[in-house]
Amino acid sequence: MALSEAQKAVAKSEKRWKVMCFGRRSGKTTMAIRQMIKYASQPNKVIWYVSPSYRMSKEIVWHKLTDILGDLRWIAKKHETELTVHLKNNSVISLKGSDNRDSLRGRAIDFLVLDEAADIHPSTFYEVLRPSLADTQGHLLVAGTPKGKNWFYELYNKGQTDSDWDSWKVTTAEGGFVTEEEIEESKELLDSRTFAQEMLADFVESGNKIMYNFDVAECVKPWTNGVPGTIMIGQDFNVGFMTAVIFAKTETGLHAFDEIVITSSNTDEMVQEIRNRYPTQKIFVMPDPSAKAMKSSAAGRSDISILANAGFIVKAPNRHTPVRDTVNAVNSLLKNANGERKLYFDPNCKKTIESMDRWQYKEGTMIPEKDGAVDYSHLCDCVRYMVDYLYPVRKQFTPQQPSRWSHKIGAY
Repeated sequence: MALSEAQKAVAKSEKRWKVMCFGRRSGKTTMAIRQMIKYASQPNKVIWYVSPSYRMSKEIVWHKLTDILGDLRWIAKKHETELTVHLKNNSVISLKGSDNRDSLRGRAIDFLVLDEAADIHPSTFYEVLRPSLADTQGHLLVAGTPKGKNWFYELYNKGQTDSDWDSWKVTTAEGGFVTEEEIEESKELLDSRTFAQEMLADFVESGNKIMYNFDVAECVKPWTNGVPGTIMIGQDFNVGFMTAVIFAKTETGLHAFDEIVITSSNTDEMVQEIRNRYPTQKIFVMPDPSAKAMKSSAAGRSDISILANAGFIVKAPNRHTPVRDTVNAVNSLLKNANGERKLYFDPNCKKTIESMDRWQYKEGTMIPEKDGAVDYSHLCDCVRYMVDYLYPVRKQFTPQQPSRWSHKIGAY
């Protein structure tokens, strides 16, 4: 099969884990078939293609795959009802649907393709299919068009930052299979968000993202200056779930270089963990202001008193700043009106980065989501408390001279 330049880049990669983020009609399924045939050319291999549904796998891949294998005269036998092809070299290619998850368990796989991955539930890969690649040291090709920032987005980012992964983003135009006229016509038919997602292969926000100025590519960069003598900690207290984000203060803003998440814990254990990690540092803590009254210790001590007694310098306002104002403060530090970024996160802060990227408002509201399947609020709260104390967004006003009320005796 003739390959476009974008497809050639994928074909040349020797990485075990590969992610193709391709715009519509840019050749990702063709590339997936080509890669399956490449692996099937080796004897005794098991190759699986998994799409969101069994029907989709049949309609998109089955006939094209079997036609090519037939032309090569590689087929020993095929079972259309099972979407399985047995080759003369004893390799087997099977097409599956993630809609029947239990049918995917238990088989060792040498090469796995996940197509339209954004529409496949992440647990299908992590819990069911990923273990099937373990004993074989099998390879993975993930392909799809973006659908917001879900697990497919996370895998794509791994290909940009992890040395064991490779990833590519290819627009429909770069794919080379759709004419410029067709693409221009699509601009007339599609709204800007849909066009960006489907044709430009952009991971477009849903519109509910709270930390909307947070961008993984721009805001995540390594902290290379070592542990400073003075550290700043944003801390959130929850029943049995303690979180902290550790910052270094820079000339222009803040750089997070560590995070602590402890489940089934309390403030005393958090203090001990901080001291274990940073035994000689001068430590400022900016916690949840309500911690002045909160008591997570058996002795009934307040959380802030525990921090202070540990030798930490605690800075907290007397009352909560409205959440909207603290969110505005964080977004302003992430990127101000002049395009300047003053808040960064080391890649080591994985959970904080995920929370900043994924925390959303409840659909159709301006109420932060705190009770979803994954609660992203806690680490974002750590960042909010820190930024609001050091870099608050306050309304600017010009004080007026006080008016003096007086009257003259006998005056009207």
